[in-house]
Amino acid sequence: MEEEKKVKVLISKEELESRITELAKQIYEEYKGQEVTFICILKGSIFFTVELAKKIPSDINFEFIRVSSYHGENSTGVIKMKVDLQGDIKGKDVIIIEDIVDTGRTLSYLKEYLKSKEPKSLKICALLDKKERRLCDMQADYVGFDIPDKFVVGYGLDVNEKYRNLPYIGYFENV
Repeated sequence: MEEEKKVKVLISKEELESRITELAKQIYEEYKGQEVTFICILKGSIFFTVELAKKIPSDINFEFIRVSSYHGENSTGVIKMKVDLQGDIKGKDVIIIEDIVDTGRTLSYLKEYLKSKEPKSLKICALLDKKERRLCDMQADYVGFDIPDKFVVGYGLDVNEKYRNLPYIGYFENV
C-alpha cells in the first residue's frame, strides 16, 4: 500500500478497541446474556463484527448479507442484494452490524427487508455515523463514533477494495 502515506488517522486503533469494548458491554447488558444473531453486512463490517462479538461473553449467531450501493467513492443510489441470508431469523433477537451509516438508504432498505423475516427484535449497531450525509430517517441503536463528512477507509472500509486492512479509520487529506 504505497499510497498509505496519504491516509490521515481519524480514529486510532486504541480508540476503536476501547469504544468497541463499550458497545459490547452495552449490548451484553441489554440482552442479559441471551443469544443474539448478528447480521454482518459484507464486506465492510467484517472487522467490526468479529471484534464486537469477541467481546460479548454470551452466544452470538452469525448471518451474512451483502448489499451494494457504491461504485468507488460514490453512492449510486441503487441498492443491489448480492448475498442473501442463509439462515432463518424468525423469532430471534437480531442486530444488524454496519460499518458506516451514510445516506441511510442501504440500512433503511435492509431494515424493512429483514423485518419481513419476522425477527423477535431488530436493532442496528454501526461503527461510524456520518449524520451530515443522511438522506432518509435512519438512526442506529448503537453507534461507535459520529464522524465528519469525510470519505473514510480502514478497519473494513475501502475504496475499490483497497485499504480495508488498515488497523485504524483514516481519510485522504486531499479527498
